[in-house]
Amino acid sequence: FAKFRTKFREPLKGLFRQIGRIAMTLGLIRLGEVGFDATRAKANNSRYKTLTAKTLEKKLQALDAVFEQMMAELQTHDAAEAGPDSPTHLPPEIADVQSRRTRLAQALEQVQEADQARRRRGIDPDKNPAQVPTTDPDSKVMPNKEGGYAPNYTPVATTDGQCGMIVDADVLAEVNESSAAAAAVDRIEENFGVQPEKFLTDAGNNSGQVMAEMEERGVEFYAPAASNQPQPGDAADREDPTQPVPASQQSALKRNSQGQLDKSNFIYSADEDQYYCPQGRVLPLEKTKSVERGGVRIQLRIYRCTSCEGCPLVASCISGKSKGGRTITRDEYEPAHERTAARMSTAAGRQVYRQRSSIAETPFAILKATMGLRQFLLRGLEKVKTEWLWAVTSFNLMKLVRALGAMRAEFTSLATSGVN
Repeated sequence: FAKFRTKFREPLKGLFRQIGRIAMTLGLIRLGEVGFDATRAKANNSRYKTLTAKTLEKKLQALDAVFEQMMAELQTHDAAEAGPDSPTHLPPEIADVQSRRTRLAQALEQVQEADQARRRRGIDPDKNPAQVPTTDPDSKVMPNKEGGYAPNYTPVATTDGQCGMIVDADVLAEVNESSAAAAAVDRIEENFGVQPEKFLTDAGNNSGQVMAEMEERGVEFYAPAASNQPQPGDAADREDPTQPVPASQQSALKRNSQGQLDKSNFIYSADEDQYYCPQGRVLPLEKTKSVERGGVRIQLRIYRCTSCEGCPLVASCISGKSKGGRTITRDEYEPAHERTAARMSTAAGRQVYRQRSSIAETPFAILKATMGLRQFLLRGLEKVKTEWLWAVTSFNLMKLVRALGAMRAEFTSLATSGVN
C-alpha cells in the first residue's frame, strides 16, 4: 500500500483531470471565479532534526576524520592481503560513511545558499542562521500556523467558485505561494480547455508581478490593492500637479508607517516620466537598478527631488538622516498594480472579492479538520506532491458523488411528481 501511493502518480493526475471534466460537463465547475490560497502542513521531519551551517560543518569535519581513518585501515589491510581476490569496492561500513558525507555536504550547500539569501534580505545569518531539515531535506523550516517553527511544506489549491471543487493543486517548499499563481492558471487551461475568468486571492499574493502575469493571460485579478496615486477627495489630488497643495490641506496629506508623507501623495506623469511632490516640485528619474524580490530580479526606477532644501514640508517628507532629496521608487509592474487597485475600488470589484474566503479557504478546513491532513507521511517534494494529489482527488470525488446523489434525488422527485 505504501508503494501504491507513489507508484501511480501519472494515472492519478489523469483521474484528477477526469473527475474535473465530468464535473464541468455537469455544470458543477464553471471557472467564473476561482479562489487561490495555500496552507501550511508539517513535513515528516521532527522540528528538532534541523541543523545550521556551523553544526553541519562540525559534523562533516568529524565524519571526514572517521572516513580517512577507515580508509587508512582498509589500505593497510589490503596491502597485507594483496592478491587477485582483493575487493574492488568499498566495504558496507565505509560506503555508509561515504554516503553520509555526501548527504551532509549537500545539506551544507543548501543551508549556505539559504544563508546567502538571508544576507541579501538584510538578515544577519550569524545571529539568525538558516536551518536545514535532516530527515526530509526537501522541506523547509517555516512558521507554523499555531506558532513556532518547524520543517513544513506549503500545499496550494485553486478552487472553483460554483461548487467548491478544487481545479488545481500543488505543493511548494517555500513560505510564499505567489510563484505558483500563474502556473495554476496555465494548468487549469491545460486540464479544462479554458482559463478562469476571475482570479481571487489574499493580500499575500498581491505583488505587481502576479498582477501582470494575470493580465498577460487575460484573467481578471482580485486581491487587496491600494493605489499609489492620489485619489478623488485626497488632499494631494489636484488638477495641476505643478501647483502646491493648499497650506490649509497639508495636514490632511497621508502619512506612511514612519510618519512621513506617503508615496500616494506624489503624482506620476507618464508623459514626462517624473513625479510631482505635494509642493509641485519635480522628482525626475535619477537611475534604474536591478533588485531581487521573492527570488526574482526586477528593474526598479528611482526618482529623486533635487529641490527639497527650503521646502516647508521637508521635515515631514524626509528623515533627518537622509543625505539627499526625497526619493520615490517605481517598478515595472506599477501600471498593473494601478489597474488592479482601480478594479478593487469599485463596488462591483469589492462584491466579487467578498467571495474569496468562502471559496478558497473552505477546502483547506475540510482537508485538515475532516480528512485529518495536517502532516504529510511521505518524504521528498515529489512524493509529497503525490500525497497532496491523493487528498484533493478524494475531496473532489466526495463532492462529485454528493452532487450526483442530489441530482438523482431531484430527478426522482420530478419523475414521481409527473406520475401523480
